[in-house]
Amino acid sequence: MSTSHPDTLDSRLTPKMSADSGTGSSKMLLSSPHPSRLKYLSLGVLVLQTTSLVLTMRYSRTLKEDGPRYLASSAVVSAELLKILICTFLVFKESNFSVRLLKEEIVNKPVETMKLAIPAGIYTLQNNLLYVALSNLDAATYQVTYQLKILTTALFSVSMLGKRLGFYQWLSLLFLMGGVTLVQWPTESEGDAKKQVRSAGSQFVGLMAVLMACVSSGFAGVYFEKILKETKQSVWVRNIQLGLFGLVFGSVGMIVYDGERVRELGMFQGYNTVTCTVVALQALGGLVVAVVIKYADNILKGFATSLSIIVSTLVSYFLLEDFNPTGLFFLGALLVIAATFLYSKEGKPASGSAIKV
Repeated sequence: MSTSHPDTLDSRLTPKMSADSGTGSSKMLLSSPHPSRLKYLSLGVLVLQTTSLVLTMRYSRTLKEDGPRYLASSAVVSAELLKILICTFLVFKESNFSVRLLKEEIVNKPVETMKLAIPAGIYTLQNNLLYVALSNLDAATYQVTYQLKILTTALFSVSMLGKRLGFYQWLSLLFLMGGVTLVQWPTESEGDAKKQVRSAGSQFVGLMAVLMACVSSGFAGVYFEKILKETKQSVWVRNIQLGLFGLVFGSVGMIVYDGERVRELGMFQGYNTVTCTVVALQALGGLVVAVVIKYADNILKGFATSLSIIVSTLVSYFLLEDFNPTGLFFLGALLVIAATFLYSKEGKPASGSAIKV
């Protein structure tokens, strides 16, 4: 995300902590009588959330309205605020509605809290970039191209954490680069011209936004993992810390880039049911990923990614009508999906740096 994610989105919320962390969710994992049922249920929720977020975000950025369009910077701030409220409620529920845990982990540990300022700032930038990307790219192309975050995360893991990748993982990264290259390969057709008319901007701008988001996602995710390897905080507390910094950075960005429009028409200008849905999906996205990683694994996450790409492609073509598939796109998407499974095939990293949930 998150995003959230992003996707955090998803690196952002990976609960890299030991099994004895003492959180209520970890106890649920150990005591759950139907782990496989929870595994596939969380997988289905992840596919639904990921696909819904991309499609509704794309729809909201291309929807023709009489009044002003909502500000992407405002949506990012609103999502962070909603996420903080949700996580605060979950922390209160785990601690019998006592503020002691929040005070101990956030107020009494300022140094630990400040460490999350860097990934929070990067994730805020990433979330804004995703709005730019989906204002200029159809959902299917965005979904496939954004999988380059696997490549950037792997490279940062090797350089910053000293992880070693196996043969299948390096091979999957080659498949990934080849697949994204084919998806982005320029083609000219009548359908493409119609797609450009529907799009709010240029494909080049969208591509640059996605690539920057992939780099920021990879760096922030690995940096976040490096910080958390020695901590045992609740995943909800960590998200409150990230959300607080994200709220500050997002508000500053909104004032700097959209301050005049906010003063003129207010922060919530252009908000409607679709906009509120996007904000809610973005806020919930990281939390869904956290649950999935607790009950599922990387291979099932690969299934979720692949299903999300397929569903986004079908909806973009049949419902949004902003996507004209080509043979190169299908070949590239197939390579990206294969790369996702191949990267998960290796199992635990050779460096043994994986931490149990």
